[in-house]
Amino acid sequence: MLPAEKRYEEFAYMLDFIPRGKSSIIKGREGPIVQALGEERLTLLELLAVENQDFETGEKLRIGREGRAKILSVFGKLAYEDLTAEAKAQLLSVCEIIVKNNEAKYVAYFNELQPLTPRLHGLELIPGIGKTFMKTIIEIREKQPFTSFDDIQARVGLREPAKLVAKRIAEELSGASRINIFVKK
Repeated sequence: MLPAEKRYEEFAYMLDFIPRGKSSIIKGREGPIVQALGEERLTLLELLAVENQDFETGEKLRIGREGRAKILSVFGKLAYEDLTAEAKAQLLSVCEIIVKNNEAKYVAYFNELQPLTPRLHGLELIPGIGKTFMKTIIEIREKQPFTSFDDIQARVGLREPAKLVAKRIAEELSGASRINIFVKK
């Protein structure tokens, strides 16, 4: 039997910290609020922080059921519109941190993405990849799968693939894309 898929995040990365915030999820709840992005499912989250803690943008926080140090509870999922201006401003850089920290997972997309329609390939949804790059990536990955972002850059000539993936994730989180490949709706 396969292990049940986790429906919650173990870790999230800090987007913004509001020391005296009001929850946008639970009416009447106030306190130190953290807006964060979940590592595994790329969920925008609102968290209640432990009092008198300091946070860094992009800091990895344990939010799973056990072992929390700086987070008291997870209030729930946030809509992109509910993010603070600061959280929106930090979204791209935090996406990039997540992509780089989970390189194997995101490199696998370059090895596995397939056509979505007869005219559109999943790879083309990643910024900077058009028909020419897509064909090159497919030809090269059939000979030997990619092993890292550096490998993709060296063999295909695609500059900074981690940044391009992060840009696509931020786009999907903002609701600017019709088709999502990284963020589950």
